[in-house]
Amino acid sequence: MSIRPLLLVAAALALAAVPARAQAPVAPDTGLTVTLLTMGQGDLVWEKFGHNALWIHDPAAAETDRVYNYGMFDFNSPGYWGRFMKGNWLYQLGVHGIDQTLYSYQYFNRAVWAQQLNLTPAQKRELQAFLENNARPENREYLYDYYRDNCSTRVRDVLDRVIGGRLRAATADSMTGTTYRWHSERLIVEDEPSYVGLAAGLGPAADRRISAWEEMFLPFKLQEQVRAVTVADASGRQVPLVAREWTMVPARGRAEERRDPPLAIPFFMVASVLISSVLLLTGMSAPRSAAARFGYSAVSAIWLLFAGTAGVALLGLWAFTNHQIAYRNENLLQLSPLALPLVLLVPCLAYGARWAARGAWLLAAAVAALSVLGLVMQVLPGLDQRNGHVIALALPVNLVLAWTVRRLAGHTRTTPAAAEAKPRTRAKAAA
Repeated sequence: MSIRPLLLVAAALALAAVPARAQAPVAPDTGLTVTLLTMGQGDLVWEKFGHNALWIHDPAAAETDRVYNYGMFDFNSPGYWGRFMKGNWLYQLGVHGIDQTLYSYQYFNRAVWAQQLNLTPAQKRELQAFLENNARPENREYLYDYYRDNCSTRVRDVLDRVIGGRLRAATADSMTGTTYRWHSERLIVEDEPSYVGLAAGLGPAADRRISAWEEMFLPFKLQEQVRAVTVADASGRQVPLVAREWTMVPARGRAEERRDPPLAIPFFMVASVLISSVLLLTGMSAPRSAAARFGYSAVSAIWLLFAGTAGVALLGLWAFTNHQIAYRNENLLQLSPLALPLVLLVPCLAYGARWAARGAWLLAAAVAALSVLGLVMQVLPGLDQRNGHVIALALPVNLVLAWTVRRLAGHTRTTPAAAEAKPRTRAKAAA
């Protein structure tokens, strides 16, 4: 029997097998879906910036629907507040069911929007495997940063990873004309104490213009950018990254996200005029009126305590923490730690303590001079921190305080001499 036919058959089988081995395996589409969830604003300060998470629906898994949330933290965890103060506090990736997630946001009246993503089966499995590994106890914690490494940037980065860097390529060189401060102020304006804290605490790093890639520290901006990105599907055809989107939880009675930060300088100026006016009127009348002395002492002490404590906090953020967004803060020139000794010296001077005159005047003059320097620095190149509202508040008050302290110090130098003349006159008359 000839072996030629057998050889031909073997060769044909071998040739047929080559393409099958060379072709990359294609992951089967088993109904797995990946959806970006974006949550609206809430009532608490950290909820003002919104939130997001990734929802994976996997019919083949025991837990069909899992929501991966990089925004988990616990106030009661050991050492939380110490790490918070130092800028070293930890967030973690949490995993919950979709029903529990939606119920929670519905309970707190926060909207939830969904965007189902056009990923290939292989990309879906890669994303799922990455998140599952990241959710392991030894991997789930990360060092949180307000702007550069938060719940939204983590979601942005993992999505960019599985689509081959398409999101970053589309946004990294696109400048938005906005800054971290600009977004922070517009979103947090309704919480007045937090707004004042941010206005004082953010340093010049918050005023750098950011790209569309960096702007995705906000979940709302990530939601916008994924709409504009196209990716290759399993056949190589370019398709939108977002396959479909819908509202899962509507919010009842919530105002829309504010589009621009407020014009806050006039409000700070009004506060400054009120404080300065009280200090000026009571300071001028303090030598003759007990009520004026008390009013001047109280108002000056409150202002100096606020300014000095804020200055110590700003200096501490720069020198002893990892809150880099607060470094090199020019507000130190307006809210100076030098104000703290004046909390004692100025009231003592107002009540006629001659020993307090020189120290109070020197410190008050130094505080006022630093405020003026901070104003002058606004016109110098390379110093572009936007802190006009803090200058508007602090500079007039510090100038008025220095002027009234100088006036009171001069009064204490003449009052004792006049008081001593009267006893000598009486003694001469008695002789």
